[in-house]
Amino acid sequence: MRVAANLVSVIFHPLLLTTYLVLLLGTFFPALLMIAPQHLRVMTAFIFGFTFLLPVVNLVMFRVFGTISSFTLENRAERIVPFIAIALIYLVTAFLFFFKLRFSHNFNHLLLIVALLVIAAVALNFFLKVSVHALAAWGAIGILLPLNKAVEQPDLLWPTAGAILATGFVMAARLYLNAHTPREILVGSVAGFAIGFFGVLYFF
Repeated sequence: MRVAANLVSVIFHPLLLTTYLVLLLGTFFPALLMIAPQHLRVMTAFIFGFTFLLPVVNLVMFRVFGTISSFTLENRAERIVPFIAIALIYLVTAFLFFFKLRFSHNFNHLLLIVALLVIAAVALNFFLKVSVHALAAWGAIGILLPLNKAVEQPDLLWPTAGAILATGFVMAARLYLNAHTPREILVGSVAGFAIGFFGVLYFF
């Protein structure tokens, strides 16, 4: 059971949120991000590199230099520097798309909402060891739910239902592993959903 909980935590790692969202929306709602089907894989790989691989490289460097004692970041104090570094990476990525690459407004706004989720994780971490897994998972639900109304066909219905189901597994896994208290998961969930939901309402 512990192996399954760890596997769920890895598969739905918060740093993979942007990659999953781009892949999901590019597949089920391509008109939103305006990514041509033949370019979806390249764009997903590009986003994966910036929002997952680059932060992971930073974490490895922090581990090598002793800034953090483990990759799981169990100590709240140790999270501050890596979280700030990751937030800067996400903000720079959003900045590049907004002012340099000018890919599409909706795509840029999606990156901005995700960057706001990361900033929220940084801010909340100063008060408690908030569950970033819950924050990211509920952030995805907050993004997907209002987008369902923008689609004429129920193309996003099942992906959204799948995201809700996956979020249930993620929260159960984090509790089972004793990685977070119910309060830390609740705060992450509420913050993530609020930013995702109202971010979509505001930008889209």
